[in-house]
Amino acid sequence: MPSDENTLTVVFQQQRDAVLRDGAPDAATRIDRLTRCIDLLVDHQNPLCEAMQADFGSRAPEASRLTDIAASISALKYARSKLKRWMRPERVLPTPGLLALFGARARIEIQPKGVVGIMAPWNFPVFLVFAPLASVLAAGNRALIKPSELTPRTSALMQDLIARTFAPEEVTVVTGDAAVGQAFAALPFDHLIFTGGGQVGRQVMATAARSLTPVTLELGGKCPAILSRTADMGVAAARIMNGKTLNAGQICLAPDYVLAPAEAVEAFASEAARAASIYFPTIEPNPDYAAVIHDGHAARLRAHVEDARAKGARIVEVRPADETAPSGSRKLAPTLILGATDEMTVMQEEIFGPLLPVMAYDRTEDAMAYVNAHDHPLALYWFGTDPQERNVVLGRTRSGGVTINDVIFHVAQERLPFGGVGPSGFGAYHGRDGFMAFSHRRAVFEQIASDIGPLKDLRPPFGPAIRRYLAAQIRR
Repeated sequence: MPSDENTLTVVFQQQRDAVLRDGAPDAATRIDRLTRCIDLLVDHQNPLCEAMQADFGSRAPEASRLTDIAASISALKYARSKLKRWMRPERVLPTPGLLALFGARARIEIQPKGVVGIMAPWNFPVFLVFAPLASVLAAGNRALIKPSELTPRTSALMQDLIARTFAPEEVTVVTGDAAVGQAFAALPFDHLIFTGGGQVGRQVMATAARSLTPVTLELGGKCPAILSRTADMGVAAARIMNGKTLNAGQICLAPDYVLAPAEAVEAFASEAARAASIYFPTIEPNPDYAAVIHDGHAARLRAHVEDARAKGARIVEVRPADETAPSGSRKLAPTLILGATDEMTVMQEEIFGPLLPVMAYDRTEDAMAYVNAHDHPLALYWFGTDPQERNVVLGRTRSGGVTINDVIFHVAQERLPFGGVGPSGFGAYHGRDGFMAFSHRRAVFEQIASDIGPLKDLRPPFGPAIRRYLAAQIRR
């Protein structure tokens, strides 16, 4: 059932008290917690997929298993297999080095931060809880989770399953509306991770700043796909449309627009329509094609299309069976917007739907200049075979991550950090980077037990020994 501010405070204090009472959990405890998460997902994959299907209205169970269940298990298993190594203290040489000869020691201990808050969005409601949770638990923390109110069935089910799997002071899910989310962000967490839109991300950061809570923001932005003249248009179009239609484009990493050589725009559009037709020979009755999350979102996307049409874009709606969409349907067909310009609303905000603007460029420098004139995106995609051009594009643009000759795939690499840059977010997690993001690297120095000469020489009254030492240090 939905939580209130008092419930949040009580559960948070339970977890904070447990941190102080029990200290850092050992590797066996962390492995057990990760294993319980894996078992939860394996044992309850069917009801979780059914809940996601009900929340979206149409979402293939195979897609949910791929993006939410299997992807979460992969993150949990990887963290479980590596955490013992990640936990090891890092030995470093004391300064000045002479102290090491007499027995002084220095090290970095990897310590849990404490209680970590996870604010998850609706588009991948299971994965975007359990992927950060893998890092949080591997690092030895307690977790308080606020899933989205826009997927109420999935959120309520996760609340129930986690309550049956974990003690409240280990992991707890709280549910509720935006007011609960605001109260959640105001808790004095030891770290807070938020995944969602930039506007809400700014509010979360401002709220968390009141208690000086460190924040990881995973936002979004307009992720460009740049097609080189050396790209295979058929391969590029098939991969871009697969990424654009997955979850009906409701992915922060979805290719938001395409920059294609002017002479290749028509070829790309033809190949993109062909690929989408193969993936989805029908739209409305097709169980493989996802619906957008709610009526307001569908209306916003339709308004983008009409605005682009009115401003001169050519609209290519891919409906191979020539279906007529029922009134009020939340299944929006894959739609190419050819000749898109910055004056069109579709190019002024993150789309988060199955619309794909295509813009022409003459020179690679023009494509890079366009990307660089806008906010740094969460991801950048480049298609081609020329390594020199690839290196120029990667060296002269900025983005959270990059996939070359495909889209989205870098997020599936557990050994790579995942995160944004600038307006697309900051901080990263996944794999070891996630473990470190939710850990405190605590400096520990063990001084020589006996009060030997070198230590005495550093204290008053100052004499020739310290002058010789300083002379040796202060030089070019």
